[in-house]
Amino acid sequence: MSGDRTPVQHLADLAVRIREQGLPAALREDVARRVLDLTGNALAATTEEPARAVGAVARGWGGAAQATAIGSAVRLPAPAAALVNGTLAHALDFDDTHLPSVLHPSSSVIPAALAVAETHGRGGAELLDAAGVGIEATVRIGMAGYDPALGNSIFFERGLHATSICGTIGAAIAAGMLLGLDADGIASAAGVAASMGAGVIEANRTGGTVKRVHCGWAAHAGVAAAELAAHGITGPPTVLEGRFGFLQAYCGDGARPEAITDGLGEEWELPGIFFKPYPCNHFTHAGIDAARRLREGGLDPADIASIELGAASAVLRTIGEPAAAKARPESGYHAAFSGPYTVAAALLGGGGLGVFHEDFTDAAAKNPERLALAAKVRCVPDARCDEIFPHQFPAVLRVTRTDGTLLEERVNVNRGGPGNPLSAHELATKFHGNATRTVDETTATILTEAAFTLPTLANLTPLTTHLRPHDQQIGGRNL
Repeated sequence: MSGDRTPVQHLADLAVRIREQGLPAALREDVARRVLDLTGNALAATTEEPARAVGAVARGWGGAAQATAIGSAVRLPAPAAALVNGTLAHALDFDDTHLPSVLHPSSSVIPAALAVAETHGRGGAELLDAAGVGIEATVRIGMAGYDPALGNSIFFERGLHATSICGTIGAAIAAGMLLGLDADGIASAAGVAASMGAGVIEANRTGGTVKRVHCGWAAHAGVAAAELAAHGITGPPTVLEGRFGFLQAYCGDGARPEAITDGLGEEWELPGIFFKPYPCNHFTHAGIDAARRLREGGLDPADIASIELGAASAVLRTIGEPAAAKARPESGYHAAFSGPYTVAAALLGGGGLGVFHEDFTDAAAKNPERLALAAKVRCVPDARCDEIFPHQFPAVLRVTRTDGTLLEERVNVNRGGPGNPLSAHELATKFHGNATRTVDETTATILTEAAFTLPTLANLTPLTTHLRPHDQQIGGRNL
């Protein structure tokens, strides 16, 4: 990379180059799979409470009917559609994850790109190219806040949600590409967006539904930033690495700006981003897999005296603390962030690919059998997991039976990533299970075909038409 260009300018240069030349076919295919995954996650979330709340806000804003609000016949101004769709995409914690930055890039970037592409009549390839660059920018900025010595994200250690903070900038870059901004304009869009990111993550620990809106706000802010840049608002060229820039403000001297530019445009993080098989916090997944293996091996939950869930120390702050709250989650949503609960659900036999949405209803979270088993789970730090984290989110289950015998199952490589990928059938199973919570089987099949043919679509109508069924309403009501 040329030394006379700043990191945000390098990102803008890449954006312009990819807009002109296009992503390689394999990367476009990868992004198309992410569009499919995200739209399924969003369709599954249309009856969730955040959908109702955000839908009400979007309705109150009014404005031109520009872009699809997923799951509704209503169309909204592009920034408002991005807010709704980003909220839906992240509301069930089923969105893809990049490691070791530990963020969910698609749920901020794709809703922003989808809203702008639809508004301005862009084709499928243009959507995929913009989303791909925006996702790459998001995870690289996230990696700039990763401390190898600490073995964790500085954003996360400081209580910040890298997903939304970094995702705002990636969303702005994608939106700027689709608006046709030149390199200076895209850099300004990113610079403006850096002033708009937000995401304090205390809700993961002690409750609150605001985290479910983080990606929606990031998508909304990214679109707004790009539109402001299109009308002449400028951002500082040193917005990322400067003395009062993004990385210094959020990460201090531990930031690594070189992570943004090293190999940029040549070595892509994009294909290594994990698809999530389970609709719950990613830190819980290896524990679920260990529980599934033990159950498939014949373990009867009635024979369990106690369970020890070992995980990385940093992970336990999210899925193991406070211990009493994690053993008895206050709602289905909070159950998705509980190591004890998710282990219990998997041991008792969950839906979908191992656990699914029905395992995270408020009623399921109060189920006496699940709570009794969750109460037997003790969360402890595990040295091997600490060594591996955050390149994977490993776990080990040690089960003591009532007869005193001990069983152990260790999972070091998460399902859904390059080392243990979801098959095409598994990804389709996940999508159909998600989508058919809102649309019928025929529509789900049409959407699958539309997503996979995005590189050839002249416009997004074959996709967006079926994302807004006329008999559906966001949050159970019209916007």
